[in-house]
Amino acid sequence: MPQWFEIEDVDRVISPALLFYPERIQTNLQQMIGIAGSADRLRPHVKTHKCAELVNMQLEAGISRFKCATLQEAAMLGEAGAPDVHLAYPLVGPAVQRFADLTRQYPHTQFSFILDHQATLPLWEKVETYPDVFIDLDVGTQRTGCEVSQAENLLEQVKNSPHTFRGWHIYDGHIHATDLDQRKKEMEAVFGPVVDLMEKTGTQSYEWVCGSSITFPLHAAYPDRRLSPGTTILWDHGYSSQFPDLPFDIAATVLTRVVSKPSANTLTVDLGYKAVASEMAAIPVYFPQLPGATLHMHSEEHMVLSTNQAGDYQIGDVLYALP
Repeated sequence: MPQWFEIEDVDRVISPALLFYPERIQTNLQQMIGIAGSADRLRPHVKTHKCAELVNMQLEAGISRFKCATLQEAAMLGEAGAPDVHLAYPLVGPAVQRFADLTRQYPHTQFSFILDHQATLPLWEKVETYPDVFIDLDVGTQRTGCEVSQAENLLEQVKNSPHTFRGWHIYDGHIHATDLDQRKKEMEAVFGPVVDLMEKTGTQSYEWVCGSSITFPLHAAYPDRRLSPGTTILWDHGYSSQFPDLPFDIAATVLTRVVSKPSANTLTVDLGYKAVASEMAAIPVYFPQLPGATLHMHSEEHMVLSTNQAGDYQIGDVLYALP
């Protein structure tokens, strides 16, 4: 019996190829909505898939708010007819003009962006466009966001500008505790000062964009928080292995083929780092057909695997890689 990831008419698919599994995606969508309590509480991130077809599936499921990281993703969402698009990345330089152009190009989409420093506010005066603002808070990722202790001053700057303050963007993606109780403890610790800030500034009723794919189920217990998972729609082998308490199915694979057999214990496949990122310490994907395979070499067009199963495969044979 074929395994769940094996597809029909594989000879018609040029490799490498990214494969989506719609039934599994639908299952993941329903799990997301079930955890959130309603589609209205979700603002899923599209950076994992960057795909209008998957956005349409989410729209059909009742999700109307989205989060993205790039101008290209924002344009894709506008083209797909997403009603509400939040760009969760600082905008500087010509990106300000481009984002302003998007607000005019897609007038039926409500666009917003994040801000973590008052120095970028004057940039919008030059383009004479003032999209809605979410203030980005740093609760531990230490890459963007203002410190919670400095947020009150920035809030006043935004309220005194032509922009409309929409709420807070609070990403806790640095929390990766595999133990659920420890994960919850870490989340509550970093959100304590955030809750105090909301109460002090009277902004509890504004939108809070909270959580990662790992922590959003914890935030779901707080009705005033809007949840922003991303990886959950496709899931991956890494998260599946590390977080078995999260009920999602892997819904994407990468189809690849053996292109060479350099030695008795190595296979070369057409899965270079132009196809999959080479950022992981050991191996960037998992091969269910080669469970013990290790990465021997990774270059632009080639991935060389060390495996004692090399003799079982011939040049041209298909393998499936789980991200």
